[in-house]
Amino acid sequence: MNLYPIQAGNFKLDGGAMFGVVPKSLWQRTNPADANNMIDIAARCLLIEDGDRLILIDTGMGNKQSDKFFGYYYPWGDFTLESSLKKYGFHPDDITDVFLTHLHFDHCGGAIQWNKERTGYEPVFKNAQFWSNEDHWLWATQPNRREKASFLKENILPIEESGQLKHTGIPEGVILKNSALDFDIFFANGHTDKQMIPLINYKGKTLAFMADLLPTVGHLPLPFVMGYDTRPLLTLDEKEAFLNMAVDQNWYLFLEHDAHNEIITVKHTEKGVRLNETFKTEDFFN
Repeated sequence: MNLYPIQAGNFKLDGGAMFGVVPKSLWQRTNPADANNMIDIAARCLLIEDGDRLILIDTGMGNKQSDKFFGYYYPWGDFTLESSLKKYGFHPDDITDVFLTHLHFDHCGGAIQWNKERTGYEPVFKNAQFWSNEDHWLWATQPNRREKASFLKENILPIEESGQLKHTGIPEGVILKNSALDFDIFFANGHTDKQMIPLINYKGKTLAFMADLLPTVGHLPLPFVMGYDTRPLLTLDEKEAFLNMAVDQNWYLFLEHDAHNEIITVKHTEKGVRLNETFKTEDFFN
């Protein structure tokens, strides 16, 4: 198995929204804001090369939205999904599976593009199966008023219309064992219903792709919960349970949204679970 970090494009989000009720005087220590109160955010996806399968976890925002739309998110840097794949010798047509942790636009937008005539949409990855789960798919296609702006139909419906949509199972507890993608999945419901956190066995180590359960290092303290989460008290409990498992089982945490910290480990302290070590992806994967 080989792993590759895929940079799908950096952007910025409001620091207050990213940290909910936590005062700026606290969160700006780890996530400094600019003059507009915006903090750096990454869209760091993960490519798994395993035998004849190439599995891409999440896809970033993509590039099909309007300039007005992107103006809200202050894109920065030179990363694109396609150029990052090309860096490692891959093309979108090579991807066999696209695993979507959830269907918010910054996680799935890069899966769908305009067709050549710009009359409709088509999958970027024409040879891939796209993985969601039935509960989250229903949640996203019949969105609540809180999340409606994050579930964009042009990102979601073309996946099903293509005939390439597949669903994982739903676990009886919180972890789905031995999924069809050969990694376990931790299910979390606080951010959005049935968000999926892959747990990948890599060279005898467990690498957890954290998606929005732990967006950045700054979100390690339990009360540091995003204002975007639909059920923040549930996030607090899920994060506590997950981080305790991560310490006790020596998991490595791949941070999708932290622009400056890529992979971390955590430890128990008197204040709760906190940062232990940080790793660059190129060091961890080599």
